[in-house]
Amino acid sequence: MNIIKTQLDGVVLIEPKVFNDSRGYFFESFSAAKFEQEVCNTRFIQDNESKSTYGVLRGLHYQLHPYSQSKLVRVVTGAVLDVAVDIRKGSPTFGQYVSAVLSEENKMMMFIPRGFAHGFLVLSPDCVFSYKCDNYYNPASEASIIWNDPEINIDWQIPEKDIILSDKDKMHPRLNDAKLFDFKQKLY
Repeated sequence: MNIIKTQLDGVVLIEPKVFNDSRGYFFESFSAAKFEQEVCNTRFIQDNESKSTYGVLRGLHYQLHPYSQSKLVRVVTGAVLDVAVDIRKGSPTFGQYVSAVLSEENKMMMFIPRGFAHGFLVLSPDCVFSYKCDNYYNPASEASIIWNDPEINIDWQIPEKDIILSDKDKMHPRLNDAKLFDFKQKLY
């Protein structure tokens, strides 16, 4: 696997080695030993999957300490614009984001460590999105930032009129009003 560092420390893109032939393809989507050696030492304990249609935006979500989560995300079918936002107050990259297109064609994955908000927007007619988490979902620690916060200014790559949000995702606070992480706080 090829690890591609981003401008946000800890957020990486992972390009798996894909073996294609006349029968189709094969790739190793996860190896704990390789992940620990190449990315970080974390133990994933929950896998989630969602199916969405074009324009669905899910995010920007995270969980607060002690239930914060790191995520390893990938697309099974379709394509998304995947986004991670640094929400660690005091971080040199606080409020900055990285984005990448993850698709069934490129088979890229993104690792989002604790201390970052995460969201994705479906770019294809439909999409199956899969993610591994290193902590269990805890509704009481759930937090979010509004998807269109002008301070973050994410380029979602499609017209705003095409974006589909849950009622819940329409109501999140802006970054400056949200519950955040402290850059000096140990998250593991």
